Amino acid sequence: MQVAAAITVAASAIALSGCSSSGGGSGSGSGGSSGSTAAASGNATKGSITWWASPITTSGTDPRTVLISAFEKAYPNISVKLVSAPNDTDTNRATLTTQISGGGGPDVYMGDVIWPAQFGAHQLAAPLSKYLPQSYWNTFANGLVAGATYKNQVYGAPFFEDQGFLYYRKDILQADGMSVPTTWDQLVSDAKTAQSKGQVKYGYVFQGADYEGATCNYMEFLADAGGKVLNSNATKSALDSSAAVKALTFEQSLVKDNIAPAASSTFQETQAMNTFSAGDSLFLRNWDYAYSTSQASGSNVIGKVGVAPMPTFSGQSTPGYSNIGGWNLYMNPHSKNQAADLTFIKWMTGNDAQKTLATQFSEIPTNQAVRTSSDVKNANPVLAIVSKTKLIARPSQTPNYPEVSKAIYTAVNGVLSGSTTPSAAIKTASNSINTAVSNGGL
Repeated sequence: MQVAAAITVAASAIALSGCSSSGGGSGSGSGGSSGSTAAASGNATKGSITWWASPITTSGTDPRTVLISAFEKAYPNISVKLVSAPNDTDTNRATLTTQISGGGGPDVYMGDVIWPAQFGAHQLAAPLSKYLPQSYWNTFANGLVAGATYKNQVYGAPFFEDQGFLYYRKDILQADGMSVPTTWDQLVSDAKTAQSKGQVKYGYVFQGADYEGATCNYMEFLADAGGKVLNSNATKSALDSSAAVKALTFEQSLVKDNIAPAASSTFQETQAMNTFSAGDSLFLRNWDYAYSTSQASGSNVIGKVGVAPMPTFSGQSTPGYSNIGGWNLYMNPHSKNQAADLTFIKWMTGNDAQKTLATQFSEIPTNQAVRTSSDVKNANPVLAIVSKTKLIARPSQTPNYPEVSKAIYTAVNGVLSGSTTPSAAIKTASNSINTAVSNGGL
C-alpha cells in the first residue's frame, strides 16, 4: 500500500490506513443523519451483496471470510460475494472510481477514512445518513462519524480504525522514578533525564518525512494546541493561526533540542519503529501495530514496552489527540438492493462483528460499547487503552484532500529539515490549502 492516501503500518495489517478532524461527539457533523430517514430500495433480509475489501491481514485466517460466514448465518437469505481489492490505496481508489462512475462496481466497499468528501462529491458513495438514523451513528466512538461526514451527510460507516499511540520504555521510567507523561513538557523532561544518563540515544521518535505520515503527526500537535486546518464548511484555510505556529514550533524543537533524531525529516513508520525496537529511544509515536512489532523476535525491548494515550500541551485536558486511520464501509449509489447493503453495513459495525475483529484479529473496533468491553480491553495492551484515547481526523472534508495534506506535510518537513521557519511554513501551507479547496479534485 502506498502512502499517498494511507500509511502502511505493518505486514500483519496491510489494509489499515495509517492516518485520518474533529473532536466532537460521535454524531458531530452528521446533521444529515438527524430527523426522519428515507426508505432504501430492495429487501433488507433477502438478496445478494458484492463486497469489495482489501485483505485485513497477511497471514492466518482471513477476517473477511470469518465475518461473511457469521453474517450469512445471521441472515441466511442474504449471500455475500467477496471481491479482494488491491492493497495499494491509490490503485484501489482509481479502480473503484472507474467502476462506479460507469454505473457498475461492488454494492458495498471498504474504503479509506479520508474518502468521504472525495467520493461523496462525485456521487461515488451513497449518503448513508439518508437511511440510517442518528441513534445508529451514536454507537461509534467520538470523532469517527465527523471524520466520515461531508456537507452534513455521513458517507462512511466506521468499520475498524487505527490511531496514534505513545509507546514508552517502562523499565527506564520505573528505574528513574518517572510516570508516563501526559503532557509534552513532561515527555521532554523525561527524555532529557534518560538521555543525560545514557539510557537512550533519543528521547522521542516520530514520523516527519515528506509524506502523509507527517500530516498525521502534525494533526495531533495542532489539535492539542487548539488549532484546525479548515473552516467549518471546509471552504477556506483556517491554518494561519498562532496555534498552528505553536504546534509546528514545538515539533521543530524536538529536533533542535536533540530530543528527536536530526534525521527526523526522513523518518517514516519503519525508521521510527526500528529505532525504538533497537532500544535507542525512550518514547515512540506510532500506530497500533507497534506494540506487537516491539515484542517480535529480534527486538531489543521485549518485555520492556508500555503503551499510553498521546500527551497534550500543558494546560489542556488530557489525554492529547490521536490521529485517526483505518477503514469505513461505503455503499455504491448504483446498488440495486441498498436495503440489504445497509443490513450488511449495520451488522459489520455492530457488536458481534466488532468484537470478532478486536478479540480474534486485534483490530481496533469503532463501536464504542465494544471498545469499552472487558473482553476487548483484556485482549492486548493497545486495546486496553483505546477507550481512554481522544481522536482527531485529518482535514478530509474537502474533495481535494490530497493537496491539502501535501501542503501540510511539505510545511512540516521543510521546518524539520531546517529549510524554513514555522511561521513562514504555515503561511505558505495556508495559501496552498486555499488554492486546493477552490478546486474539485478526486
